[in-house]
Amino acid sequence: QETRYNEESTDESEEDESEEEPKLKYERLSNGVTEILQKDAASCMTVHEKFLALGTHYGKVYLLDVQGNITQKFDVSPVKINQISLDESGEHMGVCSEDGKVQVFGLYSAEEFHETFDCPIKVVAVHPHFVRSHFKQFVTGGKKLLLYERGWMNRWKPSVLHEGEGNIRNIKWRGHLIAWANNMGVKILDMISKQRITNVPRDDISLRPDMYPCSLCWKDNLTLIIGWGNSVKICSVKERHASEMRDLPNRYVEIVFQFDTEFYISGLAPLCDQLVILSYVKEISEKTEVECCARPRLDIVQPLPESCEEISSDALTVRGFQENECRDYHLEYSEGESLFYIISPRDVVVAKERDQDDHIDWLLEKKKYEEALMAAEISQKTIKKHKILDIGLAYINHLVEKGEYDLAARKCQKILGKNTELWEFEVYKFKEIGQLKAISRYLPRRDPVLKPLIYEMVLHEFLESDYEGFATLIKEWPGDLYNNTIIVQAVVDHLKKDPQNRTLLRTLAELYTYDQRYGKALEIYLTLRHKDVFQLIHKHNLFSSIRDKIVLLMDFDSEKAVDMLLDNEDKISIDRVVEELENRPELQHVYLHKLFKRDHHKGQRYHEKQISLYAEYDRPNLLPFLRDSTHCPLEKALEICQQRNFVEETVYLLSRMGNSRSALKMIMEELQDVDKAIEFAKEQDDGELWEDLILYSIDKPPFITGLLNNIGTHVDPILLIHRIKEGMEIPNLRDSLVKILQDYNLQILLREGCKKILVADSLSLLKKMHRTQMKGVLVDEENICESCLSPILPSDASKSFNVVVFHCRHMFHKECLPVSNTVSSVQFCNICSAKHRGPGSAILEMKK
Repeated sequence: QETRYNEESTDESEEDESEEEPKLKYERLSNGVTEILQKDAASCMTVHEKFLALGTHYGKVYLLDVQGNITQKFDVSPVKINQISLDESGEHMGVCSEDGKVQVFGLYSAEEFHETFDCPIKVVAVHPHFVRSHFKQFVTGGKKLLLYERGWMNRWKPSVLHEGEGNIRNIKWRGHLIAWANNMGVKILDMISKQRITNVPRDDISLRPDMYPCSLCWKDNLTLIIGWGNSVKICSVKERHASEMRDLPNRYVEIVFQFDTEFYISGLAPLCDQLVILSYVKEISEKTEVECCARPRLDIVQPLPESCEEISSDALTVRGFQENECRDYHLEYSEGESLFYIISPRDVVVAKERDQDDHIDWLLEKKKYEEALMAAEISQKTIKKHKILDIGLAYINHLVEKGEYDLAARKCQKILGKNTELWEFEVYKFKEIGQLKAISRYLPRRDPVLKPLIYEMVLHEFLESDYEGFATLIKEWPGDLYNNTIIVQAVVDHLKKDPQNRTLLRTLAELYTYDQRYGKALEIYLTLRHKDVFQLIHKHNLFSSIRDKIVLLMDFDSEKAVDMLLDNEDKISIDRVVEELENRPELQHVYLHKLFKRDHHKGQRYHEKQISLYAEYDRPNLLPFLRDSTHCPLEKALEICQQRNFVEETVYLLSRMGNSRSALKMIMEELQDVDKAIEFAKEQDDGELWEDLILYSIDKPPFITGLLNNIGTHVDPILLIHRIKEGMEIPNLRDSLVKILQDYNLQILLREGCKKILVADSLSLLKKMHRTQMKGVLVDEENICESCLSPILPSDASKSFNVVVFHCRHMFHKECLPVSNTVSSVQFCNICSAKHRGPGSAILEMKK
């Protein structure tokens, strides 16, 4: 079975304590590999997408599955296996060993090649398409680079591709290009043209090539990555332009990226446009102050033209890393799955890109629950290890532990959704920590609905410590969420301790409303003078319950109460309201006044009572009432107004009862207001009143001035002027006389203007009548003679005929008209003459 990467080590990656999320995750390749490395040591490994091939120091080659289980074993040599090479199909394998043996054979066929050299063969590489018959080729590297090709009679023919620059220690074959490294540098051979197209010299020649070997890796068919010492070069193979070829190869190599690393390179692998580098690290021991081997590093870098940007860096704990050298580490990778294998003598570690489950694991480890929850929601179809609900519950617990109770409760809405069991579990958890108030605002109220006990538990919590919060919940929560009777009893018990608490009383009224005990709710609302009392009455039609509470309603808000009572006369009669308000005449007046404003006749039986009410509580509206009412007894009203010395009202009543002279006398004597007296005289338009007014004013100069200013248009001013005594001083007499003359001139102008208008209108109408009578009259077959009633036109139009047409549109045959006995030859329409209508009247009737 697989074991975790840090199985045998207490150390962890240097990045574990960082806030930066690692890019890769690591596992130790176990099962069969563990068994092999307990007795042997790994020397090399090659990765195929279907299996792994592991070579050991004891000359064994093992085929493994991706979990490290042994599927096949080959005893190749008694000494170290230096290199294993597989073709792309994974059906053929090339193996070379330290004793100079080279073997190329088919894993699923009897095809096999053996060769032994007199020197160690460090590398072997089979053609990527070795499975095809015309690509039966492989190369070996020792002191020479040899190419073996199968020819006639299945014989293998060797040919030297390169020699003379020391041992060849690495070969990588991709497509038609072979790259190899010797002591001097890296070369690339084009197998199509059999030409060497480049030579990339190594930078640091001081490093021993056997201790710090060159790492080669093809990113694609035209991109080679070279790592040697602490230098990295990325080379691109390009086609040379035809004009530049001459004797040069048709391809050339361009170094597109080049940079140095901090440590020595043990292996390279591409990762999209980035680069994975396995580095060998040396450090100074703190105890002995001697240089020693440290844990190797696996870095992901972003190449730049002359430098690189580090994306991530992990220090790896592999078994026996203290004894390993740079040449002991190898990095192999599987292109299809982005798997990276770190091979050391005692350990094989697999690094793979972290998936969304790993990302969520890291977020949870760093207690970034919000981000973990978002990541899980976004990738819910792809994650396999985690569940959104589990992450959410962990998030809620984390918030509770931090004391962020409100946020934890708010997150319950989203995380718990419609799961009633989880909701109830969380509520009890909040109860245990004394935070029921925090979750109360977020409890579900519809779809789902929790058990009534849950809501009652929360309400009791508020009732014990927060009356306002309790009232808010009662208002916001539907009444069917909890047992209303239980909550009502709890509120009543608390009211026994604090009977005047308005909050509890208001809440109790709402609870009674939910329970449809509207009468009790109404009593509380009226006691509290609550604004919702009228809304409650209307909503639940409680008019039968307020018949004996009309005074309370009026005391609370007389305007709203009266409007409500008048709007619902059919439910509470006018007589009942007046009777209830008998002991509160001021409220009775408000009601009857509003009733009178709406309808002058509905409360006519109370008009006599209203006279006293208006006189007592609302005198400004008494006179308008007397004027508008047709049912109030005038004698009673006059008696009340005289008792209270209401002059204006008395004057009006005297006038209405026909006693205008007494009314005028009261105005003159009591009010001494000549303008009002003149106005009264104008309204009555009675000559005797004007005479009385003149007689009363003749010895009072101010009154004479008022009369002179206003009398001109109603009475001949000469009547007043003749009665003025000689020598009496009258204020502003000149102005008054001027005004009289101006009024007279104005009257003359008005008469003349009216006369002109009359003459102009008469002339206009005369012209219009003349035009009308001059117009032609249509006579056709539909017209008949008004005398004989036959068609006015003869059937034979060729015969002569005579027709008489009058302006009234009546038509006669001439012979049908009676002969006139008068001397005048003017004829008249018999019909219109009989009706005494004038000529043209029929036209007017037609227009009407």
